Amino acid sequence: MIPIGIEQHAVTRILFQDFAPWMVIVFYAYACAAVGVFAWGVYVQLRKYLAGRHAGRIDWARIGGRIADTLRMVLSQRTVRRRDAAAGWLHTGIFYGFVLLFIGTSTITLQEDILAPLFKIHFWYGDFYLLFKLVLNVAGFALLAGVIYMMYRRGWLRPPKLDYTRPDRQKTDSDWSRERYRIEDWAFLWTLSLIGLTGFLLSATRMVWLEQDPAVWDTRWWAPVAAAIATLLKAAGLDPAGAADLRMLLWWGHGILALTFIALIPYTKAKHIVTAVVSWLIRDRAPVARLPLGDLEGQRIGFKEVKDVDSRYLLQADACTKCGRCHEACPARAAGYPLSPRDLVLTLREHANQQLGEIIPLSTSAGPISLIGDGEAQIRAETLWACRQCGACTEICPVAVEHVPLINMLRRTLVDEGELDPALQKTLGAVAKSGNSFNESRRKRARWTKELPFEIKDARKEPVDILWFVGDYASFDPRSQKVSRAFAKILHEAGVDFGILYDDETTAGNDIRRVGEEGLFQQLANGVIETLGQCKFDRIVTTDPHTFNTLKNEYPQLGGVYKVDHASAYLRELLATGKIKLARKLDYRAAYHDPCHLGRLNKEYEAPRSVLAETGATLIELRRNKDNSFCCGGGGGRVWVPDPPGVSKVSEIRAREVAEIEGLDALIVNCPKCMTMLEDAVKTTGNEGRFRVLEMTELLAEAMEFTPRSDTPNVVEAV
Repeated sequence: MIPIGIEQHAVTRILFQDFAPWMVIVFYAYACAAVGVFAWGVYVQLRKYLAGRHAGRIDWARIGGRIADTLRMVLSQRTVRRRDAAAGWLHTGIFYGFVLLFIGTSTITLQEDILAPLFKIHFWYGDFYLLFKLVLNVAGFALLAGVIYMMYRRGWLRPPKLDYTRPDRQKTDSDWSRERYRIEDWAFLWTLSLIGLTGFLLSATRMVWLEQDPAVWDTRWWAPVAAAIATLLKAAGLDPAGAADLRMLLWWGHGILALTFIALIPYTKAKHIVTAVVSWLIRDRAPVARLPLGDLEGQRIGFKEVKDVDSRYLLQADACTKCGRCHEACPARAAGYPLSPRDLVLTLREHANQQLGEIIPLSTSAGPISLIGDGEAQIRAETLWACRQCGACTEICPVAVEHVPLINMLRRTLVDEGELDPALQKTLGAVAKSGNSFNESRRKRARWTKELPFEIKDARKEPVDILWFVGDYASFDPRSQKVSRAFAKILHEAGVDFGILYDDETTAGNDIRRVGEEGLFQQLANGVIETLGQCKFDRIVTTDPHTFNTLKNEYPQLGGVYKVDHASAYLRELLATGKIKLARKLDYRAAYHDPCHLGRLNKEYEAPRSVLAETGATLIELRRNKDNSFCCGGGGGRVWVPDPPGVSKVSEIRAREVAEIEGLDALIVNCPKCMTMLEDAVKTTGNEGRFRVLEMTELLAEAMEFTPRSDTPNVVEAV
């Protein structure tokens, strides 16, 4: 590796070569000051996080698994590449470039400031030094290439998700554009690029300065980028004397830039280097499927002031890199509602910094300010009510920010203070009175069964294998009742021993909780748990993904632990075991809409597709599917609230997306609320008659010939 005639120990770099003693003193003084500023910033940030509640649901018993998963995320950078591969791969270059350069700098510090002066140990020379140079040159190039692309992306490509103008503000509002963040982004990128450029130029000018030294010049290509620059500098006429002067200037410029960057990490966007990793480490594994359990006896059930906010949400607010993935994914924002998950998280950050101090710790003796309001660094009520609780934002966030539970905890404060839409207030009153969102008498809950040619067992009175938890829409909505009857016929035909709770069933409470009415949710859940405790069954099956999610993921918080399946998974099981016999194959071109509560919240994507395939239908995947599915707009209680004028309906955006597919026969849904929202949207967008909206159960019923042949335009006999 080292040319013949050159001593191993000569192949190295003298750190302060030709420096006067006062220069070394000035450098170390500045370095100590930078470390001090950094340490103070860390203290201020930790103080801010610890000012919040310490009520996070961190499973410390599985810390080993958490650490391993965090390391996989950090090293693979997989979350950064999702749905934005170009930016993700270049960020990977920045990440590895930065890490390797940091390790390289730490290696120099280890020898020069610790091992050499204290123990007379030297290792930074010879073959090790050459490999060191090569690795750091490649790392520096990767860093610089990534940063230059990010500058090009922000300056010329300008993707809409990097537009910081806010949908929850007007142009006349002082915090509408958030120009501060744009300036911070550019300052961050320019600082990194200048550190990289000055580093390469410094190495190149050193080569020219010491070109007469074979230990430097003859080994220069171990730093290929710097060597290429040195060749260009020599060709441009730079001689050793000029290189010596330029090298000194670059040395100080590069050193001060690097130390200043380190000092400012806790105060700038650069803090995400640490906070993003910690955010991933302490994240809730199911932040959307399982919302925080409210303490009904506590002083406050939601978030009103910054001291009410869990510490982890305060840290996550600082972990946010403003990448805009959540902003881009949010269906409410796409429809014109005043909500951007990114802007909401940034508002929490600004509020925490105002109340607790961003640079200097502040006293809150003047009195806390509410998180919710119309002022700067406050979150507006209409922003919170725009959320569908669909989890698209939380799913795509590369740094594990938990937007959905944060919004839900703020909603709880609005509900507690009575600041909610009159239509929603009316629905909550109906649920509290009748146990269902339709405000119907409990005695009417099972009327849909009267049209069946058989009687469904009463699970309150006799044991059953399958307890079918029907749900509100499937019980009271006329369109969904058709689906319920089809599902009952399928179970009966398959010989399944099943029953329902009749008039003792109430809503499971999923959407009540997502609205923010935690007290009513717990009241409903405890009632359901008591009822189920009096029944004998093996497992619960439901056709409603909202009910499925809350029974499976949230009832265990209150002691209700059951085996719960969604209907699509159970139907796949019946098909696989041969209990369901198909009479014919359906020659349909069908698109499938993934319900948020079944897909994104519970990762069930394959069961419904398997059932669809069994019917013979050809699946045409929608442009946004599976974990990137676009919400129907009915979640989070929005199915009960009318859309305000001036905005598009979320469901209509989805319906238009479906209508882009030529020759489609049917849109298959798998949720009563999706059925309600999308069937209406197909009509209002002028697509009625182009394709039908069918529930998965109805599709299977057609293949089993429960639906008259005249209702199915394209049918071939089953083989």
